[in-house]
Amino acid sequence: MKLWNSFKGVLSNDIAIDLGTANTLVYVKGLGIVVNEPSVVAILRDNRGQKKVIEVGQAAKEMLGRTPGNIQAIRPLKDGVIADFEVTQVMIKQLIAKAQQHKTLFRPRIMISIPYGITEVEKRAVKEAALSASAREVYLIEQPMAAAIGAGLPITESSGNMIVDIGGGTTDVAVISLGGIVFSKSVRVGGDKMNESILNYIRRKYNLAIGERTSEMIKKTIGNAYPVGKETSMEVKGRDLLAGVPKTIEVSSDEIREAMSETVNGIVEAVKVTLERTPPELAADIVDKGIVMAGGGSLLKNLDVLLREETGLPVFLAEDPLAAVALGAGLALENMDYLKGVTID
Repeated sequence: MKLWNSFKGVLSNDIAIDLGTANTLVYVKGLGIVVNEPSVVAILRDNRGQKKVIEVGQAAKEMLGRTPGNIQAIRPLKDGVIADFEVTQVMIKQLIAKAQQHKTLFRPRIMISIPYGITEVEKRAVKEAALSASAREVYLIEQPMAAAIGAGLPITESSGNMIVDIGGGTTDVAVISLGGIVFSKSVRVGGDKMNESILNYIRRKYNLAIGERTSEMIKKTIGNAYPVGKETSMEVKGRDLLAGVPKTIEVSSDEIREAMSETVNGIVEAVKVTLERTPPELAADIVDKGIVMAGGGSLLKNLDVLLREETGLPVFLAEDPLAAVALGAGLALENMDYLKGVTID
């Protein structure tokens, strides 16, 4: 039986998926990451209210805030979990099809990363979505574990490793030792909440309505978590809520830091709680090794400086923070015998 399973593994394109709120990455065994697309789906509704998916990924994201009434660009995942099962199913199918360059004899095994501590119902929804997308077997791996593997941390050793994975919808903070999660804290704040905070701040302070894509651009351009160096600013265009006409304003990096402060503080608090709950022996290892950050949210300017100031510990960025979870899930899938303890039921 084991030989037959090995034979099937050779003749199938096994796949790992980082099913993120903001982006979905697909890793194919032997090829690495072959798909990296926004988790956005464009839906056309006909006169009878029937839904039809017309675009997935980057093409759909370009439509956000720009569609006519009968087309809707949506994010089918919210806070790291499936909000619209049917649309997520279609999205996974299309991204898997894009990842598979040629037909294989056997259906693929699929490893999917999930936030730490999600419910059994949410786990089942993820598994069912993958099975309906032609998976032979589906395995789940928690995102902080996948991020730690992808960041190259020695997770199987008897020493403490701390990872902070900041995604679009969730932030997972975990201490890992001997191939298992000793303690983890998951909070439903991340890059999307930062964008939302900026959007609400500009609406409140300047009576200016801006879109999701604009708030994300502001975050990436002048957003920061800690004041280092001189203040910067940028022009922002939107719709004046009082006059109803287009308007341009200028916002500063200090304002944007203030706008995101509550979300950023939520991440810092999650790190502090995890450190407080870490066993003393493992805490001593973390003092020496420091904290490793992964995920798109970890790229926020000076977030590492803020965490260093708040914890007094060294803070490092993973080599490829955006891809760490997908890489880790892929490596776990390729080394199932060695890393079998890292997957969950």
